[in-house]
Amino acid sequence: MKRYSRITGTGSALPERRLTNADMVTLLAQRGIETSDDWIVERTGIRARHYAADGVNASDLAFTACRNALAAAGCRTADIDLIIVATSTPDMVFPSTAAILQHKLTEAALADGDVAGAKGCPAFDLQAVCSGFVYALTVADAMIQSGAAHRALVVGAEVFSRILDFNDRTTCVLFGDGAGAVVLEACEHDGSGPGILSSDLHADGQHVGILCVPGTVSNGSILGDPLLKMDGQAVFKLAVGVLEEAARAALAKAGKTEADIDWLIPHQANIRIMQSTARKLKLPMDKVVVTVDQHGNTSAASIPLALDHAVRAGHIRPGQQVMLEGVGGGFTWGAVFLRM
Repeated sequence: MKRYSRITGTGSALPERRLTNADMVTLLAQRGIETSDDWIVERTGIRARHYAADGVNASDLAFTACRNALAAAGCRTADIDLIIVATSTPDMVFPSTAAILQHKLTEAALADGDVAGAKGCPAFDLQAVCSGFVYALTVADAMIQSGAAHRALVVGAEVFSRILDFNDRTTCVLFGDGAGAVVLEACEHDGSGPGILSSDLHADGQHVGILCVPGTVSNGSILGDPLLKMDGQAVFKLAVGVLEEAARAALAKAGKTEADIDWLIPHQANIRIMQSTARKLKLPMDKVVVTVDQHGNTSAASIPLALDHAVRAGHIRPGQQVMLEGVGGGFTWGAVFLRM
């Protein structure tokens, strides 16, 4: 028998404020920038996105997503012995958003009468931008397989609305805020049961400039530019190729083929990238989970958000095999192949 890690619960959270493309048209018109619903939909497939209210941070969205995932898994906070948060928009420079989340989860557990909470377990952030959740899931899987952890919370949480340049219509219409989480739990079987079957991770630092936020804090001031910059054409060209490669590598490691994929959950960045990837993997679009139209690009949160949506809608069922794949700034990319 081999030790695996399996997803036993999913959860997500979206801010209350929802902006349609019509809202974005109005918002940008106030800045003298022209755009339209047709222009946005044709190029991206996005029709709406959510923005966090002032004072709502990545840890707040992560907290709600985690509570929902814990409830779905039938777990208490005290049952968790590892917390990993994938985010590019942390609450603070430090401590980590994971540590802040751990505190909030423990305080809520104490209020519920659970005296243990989650204090004491390792908690850390992982920064791989839009590939963050795939990276975090792979790290948590490795820790569970090694015996370093038994039950983990793996989270993607973002408030990208805080780093957008609303004078650039090519980027500001793309992104939204949200969080998604899974409970990842150890199990043992002969390989025919549920669990993460394989993963494949990569990065190529020569492409750091095509998607970045080139700013930092220095001596109490912002050094550089704290707003998102993207070369859309370069990102599109690179993303389509590496997503197919990562998915095929993960399948090969698991001894599987495209025919074994029941559902594809790609990073929800652009419907055209998702369609192209599906074609390359010979998958019809009715096997692709699509939430980009309602959520926009939520970076590290997009894959777990889409996963939770599909699970709660009854589309993804126990025993089905799912390919998760992400690509993001860095440039980073990767895939995880799992059985629910």
